[in-house]
Amino acid sequence: MQAVAQARTFEELVNEGSSVPVQGWDFSWFEGRATEQRPSWGYSRLLLERVGRANAVLDVQTGGGEVFAEVLKRVEQLPGRLAVTESWPPNVEVARRNLGRLGAEVTEVADEGPLPFEEGSFDLVVSRHPVITVWPEVARVLRAGGTYFSQQVGAGSNRELYEFLIGPQPPSEERSSQRAARSAEKAGLAVVDLRQESLLTVFNDVGAVVYFLRKVLWTVPGFTVEKYRDRLLALHDQILREGPFKAHAERFLIEALKTE
Repeated sequence: MQAVAQARTFEELVNEGSSVPVQGWDFSWFEGRATEQRPSWGYSRLLLERVGRANAVLDVQTGGGEVFAEVLKRVEQLPGRLAVTESWPPNVEVARRNLGRLGAEVTEVADEGPLPFEEGSFDLVVSRHPVITVWPEVARVLRAGGTYFSQQVGAGSNRELYEFLIGPQPPSEERSSQRAARSAEKAGLAVVDLRQESLLTVFNDVGAVVYFLRKVLWTVPGFTVEKYRDRLLALHDQILREGPFKAHAERFLIEALKTE
């Protein structure tokens, strides 16, 4: 694939990366263009175990619902209640297509807003790569004995990529696993599992970088091709000289229990 990318111009690659639709949470377009290691814990497998034991499940910030739908299809018996939230209208429609047939109620909800459910509605709340976790709301909608289970993007994820584009950045704890644990405990939850891994990410061409930055918005907030064209061209030239660009995605797994 690298040889193919080298045979194409910077403009062709950037235009391609700019034209791919970004709704949903399906990354199959990256095949042959970029790779990312997966965490060793296996989020989908662990989620399947928990959903199989639950009576009422809420998936917060589901994206297009692709991951949650695949888990639900493998459950022997679906929970009695399935609810899902998503903030971006195009994703809401994708999620309804993916999850509606499985009996899930999909509601458009702002990422930072209150959850439109009564107190103690769910015995399992899950979220994969949420933009933000509103811990008091998670705790409120959980029943006593209920669990929050989430895989999240850690602090400094893909630092090599965003610093190439915008320069060195001071360390931030905003997305750190330890901060998440403190926030969970402050909301009244007991953290029972916390794991973190750094995962190799490889971009074979600048078109894949453009698509990634359009899709994973928190990597370079406010990213546009026009704003970063010079740095993207420099990245393209570096890939041609040195081979694929490598970065490291930070991920952590957190599980927290509502004891009262």
